[in-house]
Amino acid sequence: MAKEDKIEVEGQVLEPLPNAQFIVTLQGENWEGKEITAHLAGKMKMNHIRILPGDRVTVELSLYDPTKGRITYRHKH
Repeated sequence: MAKEDKIEVEGQVLEPLPNAQFIVTLQGENWEGKEITAHLAGKMKMNHIRILPGDRVTVELSLYDPTKGRITYRHKH
């Protein structure tokens, strides 16, 4: 998948799931209130970045399946 085939959206983590997956509510112009499942990106797993419910995160969505995403950044409060 090319780098241009991704959509970056901000969201808030609602609850953790097994295998480093999370339910995230998206926040943005066209995505407001939509819930998706997202998993941690490899660099976040490698550096042991902890994600808790209520954290603001940046999620990459695919153009082909916008119901799944990858968490790429955890925002500071």
